[in-house]
Order: sequence, then C-alpha cells, then structure tokens
Amino acid sequence: MDDAPQRGRHDAIAWGVASHGEARWPALLAVLTAISLQLVLPDSLIRGLGNRALIPALEGALIVVLVVVNPGKISAEESRLRVIGVSLIALTTVANVISLTELLHALLYGAKTTGRPLVYASVPIWLTNVIVFGLWYWELDRGGPAARQSSTHRRPDFLFPQMSTPGSSSGWAPTFLDYLYTSFTNATAFSPTDTMPLTAWAKLLMALQSLASLVTVAVVVSRAVNILN
Repeated sequence: MDDAPQRGRHDAIAWGVASHGEARWPALLAVLTAISLQLVLPDSLIRGLGNRALIPALEGALIVVLVVVNPGKISAEESRLRVIGVSLIALTTVANVISLTELLHALLYGAKTTGRPLVYASVPIWLTNVIVFGLWYWELDRGGPAARQSSTHRRPDFLFPQMSTPGSSSGWAPTFLDYLYTSFTNATAFSPTDTMPLTAWAKLLMALQSLASLVTVAVVVSRAVNILN
C-alpha cells in the first residue's frame, strides 16, 4: 500500500502548516508602535534622512499595503504582493540604521552635557530594531506568511520548540508574535535562545541583530557611566 499521501500529511503537520489565514493585526500593531517610537527621537538622530517625516511615512506606507491587501486574515493568494512588503521593511530598516549610526556617533563624540537625552533616545531605537527584525523573520521564513499556509512551502528557516517537541506540533504554525519574541530574545541575549536559525540568511540576520544590539548596549552603558561619574 502506498503511504505517500500519509507521509505528505504528516510532513505538513510536522512543519507547522496553517489551516487558516494568520491574523494581520499583530503586525499592524507592531508597525504602529515603531512609528510612535520614531516620533519621539531627537532631531539630531534623523538629520541623515533630511526629513523628520520620512521614517513615519515609510512605516505608514507599510501599514497601508497591509490594510489594502486584507485588513483581516492573510490569504495564500497575497504572495504576489510580498515584494512590496519586503521593500518597505528594507526601507524602514535603513532608516533605523541611520538613526542608530547618528546615535552612536553622538554618544561617542558628542558633548557630555547632551549625553543624557541621547541615552534616553537609545531606548526607542533599540525597540524599533526589535520590531524591524521581527518583521524580517516573519516575512522571510518559508517564503512569508502567505506561503506558509501552503503544504508546498519550502523548508523552515527557523526551528521553533513546537516543531521538535513530540505531541505539540500538530496543527501549529508560527505567527508574527513568535517571530517578534524570537527577535526580542536574540536582541537581549545577543544569541539564539529557544528558536534556532536553520538557513544561512536566518543566521546572518540574527548575527547582524545581535551585533547591533550588543554595540548599542555597550556604548549606551559606557556613556551612562561617564555621565554618572
């Protein structure tokens, strides 16, 4: 008896194929949070962009794309618009990198009297970094949230605990909150914790996030100590 269909169903369950669309509101809420965090940054940290409204405009464009496509659940047919989402996340990443670069330069070479506001400004930049990388992981793993709903998606780029624990993977699929948690733990521990990267690009992204977080924390802490002294 041919057991290929049974193996196919088993593989689909084992790798966490969603049987229904993923809710979009967590990603929308994350982008709205990123916009709010960027709005509180000092003007000196966004001068490299030339326009203070540019970062919120880019993130707002991402929200518009998500809402226009489908404000409710993500459907498998939306994969054709994935390039737009990836491009917007990339632009948001570049904007945050510029702010982080300006922050590090100001902390290292700025006057001591302006150090305290810059230390405070590091918090929204660090949190935005967590959100941006969470969006990257969510958008790229297995081809994106739309592709993950199909049993023919590519092999996972991340190994979540539910995928390797017996009895816990049936009917389970990662959502945006899983990727956001992965991003947060990677930024705080400077290395993977419970979720392991499996592919080269996943390892590279996590390494870049850990490096950015480590440098930010190291410079900010040293500057804060200097201010206290």
